[in-house]
Amino acid sequence: MKLLSQTQSEGQAQLLATIARDCLIDEARLSPKPGLVDSRGNGAHHDLSLDLMERSAHSLTPTFLQLARQSWQRPADIALRETVGRLGREGERQMMAATGGVNTHRGAIWALGLLVSAAAMLNANASAQQMADTAALLARLPDNAAPKLFSKGLKATHQYRVPGAREEAQQAFPHVMTLALPQLLLSRAQGASESEARIDALMAIMTSLSDTCVLSRAGMPGLETMQSGARAVLATGGSATAKGRQALARLDSQMLALNASPGGAADLLAATLFLDRVCQPASCSF
Repeated sequence: MKLLSQTQSEGQAQLLATIARDCLIDEARLSPKPGLVDSRGNGAHHDLSLDLMERSAHSLTPTFLQLARQSWQRPADIALRETVGRLGREGERQMMAATGGVNTHRGAIWALGLLVSAAAMLNANASAQQMADTAALLARLPDNAAPKLFSKGLKATHQYRVPGAREEAQQAFPHVMTLALPQLLLSRAQGASESEARIDALMAIMTSLSDTCVLSRAGMPGLETMQSGARAVLATGGSATAKGRQALARLDSQMLALNASPGGAADLLAATLFLDRVCQPASCSF
């Protein structure tokens, strides 16, 4: 691993923060996303908008920068885990201040925050799998300063006995590594546009994710609708095909009728885009 000067490492930290912010914005703008905020409108949300999502993303840039700085070339230990947790909670407060108290990116702070830290720990010079594995090491460590809050997502994981965002990170982001990233690369290779490839990556996540945002809003029927609808999009050739676009439109209508929004899948898509960008071109092996 090549050691960088202080000036170079600061530049790398700023680059990681910028990429993380841009991935949040790219995810928010991507259209059409079933039930989610996108460039067409607010999806199943009454309190969210694209402008609010972009404002939130910009408010998190300083958090991602501090995470990269504090994690640079450090080992995964409890001291770093507690620093990452503290910075994440500070970032959440900054996000809430920027959005007037609306939770826009709480899940993304967790996923992207861990991956930004992992990238910095590895000197931004590693494969996607190495970054995911390093993030998992951090996620599995205790954070004794973390507040004992029972969030909607955690409530859903207990009620339906399914894994949530915590387990996804602790298991090295399997929905990103085994589903979304391979689908993103496959769709590109098959001639899909970048937007279509990203939609397909989102569908890949939605085929099996126990999305607690959907469970909280629409229960198990909503989750089953999301998963089967996403499978139908990919089974018909993905969003680059006419049948795939028809299946995507049906899924969008179903999610809106259920008032269900796959926010957890959206967070993991942003994580996918981050790893895709940080690892290109030579080291994006997984």
